[in-house]
Amino acid sequence: MSDVFDALAHPVRRKILKLLRGGAMSAGDLAAHFDLAKPTLSGHFTVLKTADLVTSERRGTTILYRLNMSVLEEALAALMSIVGSKPSGEET
Repeated sequence: MSDVFDALAHPVRRKILKLLRGGAMSAGDLAAHFDLAKPTLSGHFTVLKTADLVTSERRGTTILYRLNMSVLEEALAALMSIVGSKPSGEET
């Protein structure tokens, strides 16, 4: 789970995940949203894949990335188990 939180710590990777909420996108389509060198963006994709936050599929010369919602849901559940939720009006 620490891989997931490490991956979520970077704003570029969070933006990639936000873009993928709309469905699968090619690496080129994702790259168009960033002013980053190809190797830098590729490194971000690798971190997201290692954390299992995205899956990739090669179609010819194109790589399609998809959001893995189940891992995000597990991360949210883990975070909620740590911080929990307090009844409204209760101070921390």
